[in-house]
Amino acid sequence: MSGADLGHPLQLGVELPVSAADPGAAVRLARRAEELGLDLVVVADAADDGGATGAIDGGGALEAWTVLAAVAGATEQVEVATRGLRLDGRPPAVLARAVASLDHLAGGRVTPGLAAGTDGDDPDDALDALAEAVDVLRGMWAEAEPGPLVLEGRHHRVLGAPRGPSPAHNLALWLGGTLGSADAAAGARTLAARVADGWWLGAHDPDGAGARLDAVLREQAALDAALTAAGRDPREVRRGLVLDAGSTGLGGREAAAPGVAVVDDLAALVLDAGVGTLVLSGADEPALLSFAVVAAAVRDRVAAARAARGTRVGTVRSAAVRAARAPGIDYDAIPGALVGTAVEPGDAGYAAVRSTYLRGGRPGLVLRPGDTAEVVDALAYARAQDVPLAIRSGGHGISGRSTNDGGIVLDLSRMAAIEVLDVATRRVRIQPGARWGEVAAALHPYGWALTSGDYGGVGVGGLATAGGIGFLVREHGLTLDHLRAAEVVLADGSVVRVSADENADLFWGVRGAGANLGIVTSFEFEVDEVGDVGFAQLVFDASDTEQFLVDYGATLEAAPRDTTAFLIMGPPRGGIVAAQVMAMVDSDDPETIIERLNPFARIAPLLQQQVQVVPYPAVVSVPQRHTSEGEPVTRSGMAEHLTPELAADAARLVRSGATPFFQIRAAGGAVHDVPADATAYAHRSANFSIVAMGSSRRRIDAIWDAMAHHFHGTYLSFETDPRPERLADVYPGPTLERLRELKRRYDPEDVFRHNYSVAEPPAVVL
Repeated sequence: MSGADLGHPLQLGVELPVSAADPGAAVRLARRAEELGLDLVVVADAADDGGATGAIDGGGALEAWTVLAAVAGATEQVEVATRGLRLDGRPPAVLARAVASLDHLAGGRVTPGLAAGTDGDDPDDALDALAEAVDVLRGMWAEAEPGPLVLEGRHHRVLGAPRGPSPAHNLALWLGGTLGSADAAAGARTLAARVADGWWLGAHDPDGAGARLDAVLREQAALDAALTAAGRDPREVRRGLVLDAGSTGLGGREAAAPGVAVVDDLAALVLDAGVGTLVLSGADEPALLSFAVVAAAVRDRVAAARAARGTRVGTVRSAAVRAARAPGIDYDAIPGALVGTAVEPGDAGYAAVRSTYLRGGRPGLVLRPGDTAEVVDALAYARAQDVPLAIRSGGHGISGRSTNDGGIVLDLSRMAAIEVLDVATRRVRIQPGARWGEVAAALHPYGWALTSGDYGGVGVGGLATAGGIGFLVREHGLTLDHLRAAEVVLADGSVVRVSADENADLFWGVRGAGANLGIVTSFEFEVDEVGDVGFAQLVFDASDTEQFLVDYGATLEAAPRDTTAFLIMGPPRGGIVAAQVMAMVDSDDPETIIERLNPFARIAPLLQQQVQVVPYPAVVSVPQRHTSEGEPVTRSGMAEHLTPELAADAARLVRSGATPFFQIRAAGGAVHDVPADATAYAHRSANFSIVAMGSSRRRIDAIWDAMAHHFHGTYLSFETDPRPERLADVYPGPTLERLRELKRRYDPEDVFRHNYSVAEPPAVVL
């Protein structure tokens, strides 16, 4: 590959001064470089001359990483990089967190460039220490890997450090920056060939462009040979070259209009020698202005030559990333619009997207479309792969069906817009990746709210197509009862609008079984007027569990519709069964709130109470995103009443210890006003939705199965039971038959089978 254009995206930048005599110079020059449209700014370690003329005086220089942090904070778009950063006095585990943290703060703009340290006299030892440091850095960034990092090397020891954070983007780790002896340079190239994503070339020659090009070609050939010997594609590693302003004809104030020869020389380094990153060193502002003019001309020259040659521009993913790929997925065929946001197992962001709020997963690829057209492309691509497909909105996914192992996840979290369409009719449009806490915050200034669940981190898409049992349910019904229209991508890639007047049959099915029929890319809701509310958290001694549940159920059914309460219980502790009741009253009048809550307070002895008047967004505030490694077992049932018989069985389940989380949600009131056949959500007669969560399917099922006769249906979002008979609980008789007809028409190949497929027979789950 030496002597050829490697097709790497062209980067043109400037190396910043770091003299303590003028500590603000780096920031000033970086800002100017950004204004002039350059791609990156580089900070070299104080001890490193990087092969460039005008070596940095280490004794009078600022600390490189600190300078880089200041520059990152003072800029917005330009990439910020180090060159030749030595690890003397910089423990790699600490540096790993510093790099990742700055990358997040800078919006994914950091590129670390390292070099062997100067401790000791043995160059081989220094390279060994650098190799171990790279292992530590990558190990700390591998947040998706299980357990803490343990590495016991000769130079670096990490004994159980918690991994993370991962960087904000797939940052490239560069090596190089020190020439030294020929043997040392060869050793550094060999290490880079094994572990680096980028290499700072040491070749330079101020005596002429031709001599410089020859030197670069020789070093490129040596690096390519080392990469080939290491089993890597030479295109995996970017190449950077530092150019002295004076030796390129760009130094001095007289160089405001450099000649064509300079453009020719720099373009040749890219097109004939495979250098993708060119950085000007020793530049003042006039030299920087001159270089900006040259940079524009070089970009045009390179782009034209590449177009004429048919050069494919891009980077080849590293061998380590390719090794982590899952079988059955053609990664090279990912649609171009999705490449930049797709996440695969070897990527830095994989830990944040592979799992959901409660369930671990290891998908082979996570596609993150940003609009409906990209959803269409993502779906077409996913259908062509021989792996499972899951659809995800906000990433809560209690059922676990919004992730998988080895398959593709179509993640809609980037599609999170919230838009008011019509103030007079309170019509809003919300994309599926928005979270309900964000929706509450966006609607509150209008004095509005849209009923959802009880947790602000849940995504709109999954909840709005399944039901939506939240703190306004008894007064305003289910979330899906407020849906007036939606945009849906069907299995064949067509995009349709559904409403009462458009594709009405599909509109019926989307409200309760949307996951079976398509991907909803936007929802239009009619929201309600809701101001400040009363919110109570009451903790009871519910040791007489059977009687407590009966009385609680009767109290809730008798309460006015403006009052909704959810109950959570766990196993006995210290001989006491505690019950936490969270109740919301849609009123800001203290007397009304107390009047509504008093009947609840009399059910059993109160252990703790807190009642506040708060804005509705405070009840469903937006939490920090969270993922889990767990595999929870959940069981769900819909009940019309909390009868003494149901209460007795529920009390036995709670006392068994099989479920640390037992919840009863109110599900009646306004839900009853809608006919059972009006939507695919058919459990309109139920007053309660009951959920048990645990870790052992055997333990929970042993008790839950004996309780089945108490229930009249199942709430889809809270059920993980894989047994086929659960389908009839989710969608009873006539509802299931109607859904199967829609399935045959809109998804005959059962593409959307990840969440309780209604197909008959269902497609085989991969």
